[in-house]
Amino acid sequence: MSAVVVDNPEQGISARKAIAPSRGKRPWTFYVLASLFTAYVLALYGPMFCIYILSFQDIRGGLVFPMKGRSLHWFIDLFTQVRTGDVKGSFDRSIKLAVIVTIITVVISFLAGLGFRRRFKGDSIVFYMMIGSLVAPGLVLGLGTGLLFQALGLNPAWYSSALGAQLSWTLPFGVLVMFAVMSRFNNAWDEAARDLGASRWQAIRLVMIPVLAPGLVAVALFGFTLSYDEFARTLQTAGSLNTLPLEIWSMTLNVTSPSLYALGTVTTIVSFVVIGVSLGSIVLIQKKRGAQKIKG
Repeated sequence: MSAVVVDNPEQGISARKAIAPSRGKRPWTFYVLASLFTAYVLALYGPMFCIYILSFQDIRGGLVFPMKGRSLHWFIDLFTQVRTGDVKGSFDRSIKLAVIVTIITVVISFLAGLGFRRRFKGDSIVFYMMIGSLVAPGLVLGLGTGLLFQALGLNPAWYSSALGAQLSWTLPFGVLVMFAVMSRFNNAWDEAARDLGASRWQAIRLVMIPVLAPGLVAVALFGFTLSYDEFARTLQTAGSLNTLPLEIWSMTLNVTSPSLYALGTVTTIVSFVVIGVSLGSIVLIQKKRGAQKIKG
């Protein structure tokens, strides 16, 4: 590399200042974009934090600011007073329904991923039929599901017709995620297991499932969260017993106390716990793989 010799020290200092990037000075576009991002964050999370804050008022609390006292009164009231609605029952039904939907979504999405590893005649038609329900309005699809069950002589219920309506929402997402995960799977690993004498089921259980475990967790997370807060497809299919989103909607019509905010806070905490457990599981799986590679 050729060096530049400067006889005059002042000229050298000026040259270094011109070459070196300016420190502490940002272009005006940075402040404009930062302001837009700040406004976006406030618009996105501001209403949520208002609900969380107002849910911790005391018995004098109302639905608007200013906040009156601090206590857990409305959380206790939520699960003890009958006037707030069937919160316990609706929460229990939503959790059970979400777990069932999650299991079915993971199993069917995994089987679909196995089935589409190789091309077959009519695979494009089958694929578009699987994801076609995404373009259908949820309320209309839920109404059609309820009418179908009535035509079959079955009473709509949260564990039957609502289950079918929610699967029409969770399965397309699960299949799309599974296809993306399966595309990164090296078929040589499966072939190596078969060459070593493993049966088809052993290759799936001992090779494919451990390798695809983070993707399966992602599919499960999609299934649980989409089912847990699904409203439109459940409205016409839940029957006489509400799920939690339907119960919250009904509470907005007759409950005028911060207990509604407390319920929103509880449901948000449950959602974040599920997301945290899922992400933690993925991190633990990745760390376990890293430790195995080091030992190997």
